[in-house]
Amino acid sequence: MTNEQNGLNTSCCSCNSGCCGSTESAGIAKRHICIDFMYLDLSVCSRCQGTDDTLYDAIAETSAVLKATDVDVTVNKMHVASEEQARQLRFSSSPTIRVNGRDIQMEIRESLCESCGDLCGDEVDCRLWVYQGKEYTVPPKAMIIDAILRDVYGNAENSISPVEEFIVPDNLKRFFQSKQRKDSEDGYENQLAGKLVGPCCERSLR
Repeated sequence: MTNEQNGLNTSCCSCNSGCCGSTESAGIAKRHICIDFMYLDLSVCSRCQGTDDTLYDAIAETSAVLKATDVDVTVNKMHVASEEQARQLRFSSSPTIRVNGRDIQMEIRESLCESCGDLCGDEVDCRLWVYQGKEYTVPPKAMIIDAILRDVYGNAENSISPVEEFIVPDNLKRFFQSKQRKDSEDGYENQLAGKLVGPCCERSLR
């Protein structure tokens, strides 16, 4: 798991005298936003790659507002590599973005993802994002900005759904099982190829 801290501290001096309008001197606690970015793959999946890029573009664009409102942001990038990890994270679809524990899109829509299919050797669906009535394979920057600012200005839903037993979707189970099988087959083939190539190389060196 990778944790990246964005330095959005708005303190302009260390005198603690209130000369800069410091929120600490005014007794106002600094607020914090935690953004979780969960994905199946960043090496080949264009949807996960695009979401990663757009997320950081959105954070950069909101940086002025975050500084002005004295909000710190932490981004947790999590590569979900197993069914058990998906269960622990309550990971329903790839990729997923959560702001302070809330998915920025509660409704799950998916479509066939060819790049993840090539990765695991089977048909796999990845997330579709719906914003202002249109579907996207990568979330629009405005969609992520809206989610961040809702939390900053207190317009996000305060209640999170009660914890219920989480069942990993069949789509994700198929991905993990197929990828594990493909990795095993690729490893065996590479091992076999190494054995076949070895003697040839040894003869050529004589």
